[in-house]
Order: sequence, then C-alpha cells, then structure tokens
Amino acid sequence: MSCEALRIANFKNSSAIHAHFLRSPRFFLGPVQAHRAYNNQTKPETERKRGIVNLETLKELYVNELRDLYNAENQLVKALPKMAKGASSDELKEAFEKHLEQTKGHVQRLEEVFEELGEKTKGKTCQAMKGLIEEGSEVLKADGEDSVIDAGIIVAAQKVEHYEIAGYGSVRTFAQLLGQDKSAELLQQTLDEESEANELLNKLAEDIVNPEALMEPEMASASSDR
Repeated sequence: MSCEALRIANFKNSSAIHAHFLRSPRFFLGPVQAHRAYNNQTKPETERKRGIVNLETLKELYVNELRDLYNAENQLVKALPKMAKGASSDELKEAFEKHLEQTKGHVQRLEEVFEELGEKTKGKTCQAMKGLIEEGSEVLKADGEDSVIDAGIIVAAQKVEHYEIAGYGSVRTFAQLLGQDKSAELLQQTLDEESEANELLNKLAEDIVNPEALMEPEMASASSDR
C-alpha cells in the first residue's frame, strides 16, 4: 500500500472513531468526568460500590455480623438501666439489672472473638437494635397503669432478646464452620444467657406482670362503683 493510501485509510479510521466518540454520552462530560466514567465502567461492580460492605466470603459475613452485635450490645448497656428504672415490678427491675451485668460480659466476649480473628474491635451501627430500643422508649414514656406498662416493657425486651438469639445463633455456627473453636464456645455462652433471659421474661410475664395487668381494669371498675 502506498504512503498516500495508508494516510487516507488512517484518516477514515480516525474519523469513524471520532464520530463514535461524538455519539457517546461521555462526550458531553468534562475530561475528568469522562475519565471517571470510563474507570467505573471497567472496574468490577464491588469496587464501584464504595461504602457498601463486601460479603464475598463467609469470614466477611461473620465479621460483619459480629460488628453488628458488638454495637447492639453497647446500645443495650446504655438502654437497660433506663428499662430497669422504668419498671414497677421489683422482679422485673432485678431481671434487667442482672441482664445488664451479663450484657457487659457479652461485650467482653465479643472483644475476645475479634482478638482471636485478628480483627480490629469495632462495631457498625445496628439499625435494628436502635429501632427496638426506640420502641421500648415509647413504652417507658407512656402514661398508664404500672402493670400494663411493665407488660409493654417485657414485650420490648423480648423483641430485643429474639433479635440477639438469632444473631448469636448465626455467628456461633459461622465460628464453628471457620474452625474458630474458642470463639464458638464464647458465642455459645452468650447465646445460652440470652435464651435464659428470654425465658425469665416469659416467666415474669406469665406469673406476675400479665395477671396483674389483667386485673387493672377490674380494680378500676370496682373503685368507680363505690
């Protein structure tokens, strides 16, 4: 091919590329934005989603759930004294005070689990626990008969326990699968204590709080008839 023919062919190719570029939406971007758009198009999806937790492996899911629980437990350390203060039943107050000490132990166990994993001890905001605690706060602020308020507090507390039981059951299983035997034992201890706390709340509701709450309307009616 002659030099002139080669020049004409190159010109046609470059013109075609230029025309394609003009039709491309990136043509309307500035040079910096166009460069970013190109990089984003060629990067894997997981790299483009900054701020989104990567869950490529079971270990990553395990660590993510541990961070959720660590934050949840620390939220509870602050919330349980308020629940104890808001309860009228002495037995319910005592149950919350006991569980507060257990919860502090749960935080320490999670710190040991992070240490065994070689991961930094930190939490991520547990939105579920935040919402459950807010629901409980609404009950504490409500006006009404003491035993009825206590019954509402137990409902809020059991929602918390059920959330934690599900969480700890999962991370205990993950620890076992990953060969983290010491961590699995620690997480099982916490799971047992969460289950015991839930059973105690059940017993208090059935034996004391709910029967008293049921009697409140009858007592109020008797007082009004006098």
